[in-house]
Amino acid sequence: ERRMNEIRAARQITQPLRVATGGSTFTNPPGRQAWRLIDHAGCRGLKMGGAMVSEKHCNFLINTGDATASDIENLGEEIRRRVREDAGIDLHWEIRRIGIPPDEGAVQ
Repeated sequence: ERRMNEIRAARQITQPLRVATGGSTFTNPPGRQAWRLIDHAGCRGLKMGGAMVSEKHCNFLINTGDATASDIENLGEEIRRRVREDAGIDLHWEIRRIGIPPDEGAVQ
């Protein structure tokens, strides 16, 4: 129980809790941290429609209240594009998307 409380406390400090997110958005590339790549590419706080990159943890996309699936998808693809341009690394979605997403390999 003590360990669980420690984990909860750490998450409260590092992750956006009590807001609408899908959890961690992108997988970590080998030897790298997705959130650092996203932050370095200038995406912290980036908004598209009702979707926003968390200010607290860049690997979380937040629904600010009226985000559509397209808002989340478009924001995620913009993040992928910027990280690819900035670091030469392709981020891969960790969130399981339902429907017909754009080609995973096509960073626009």
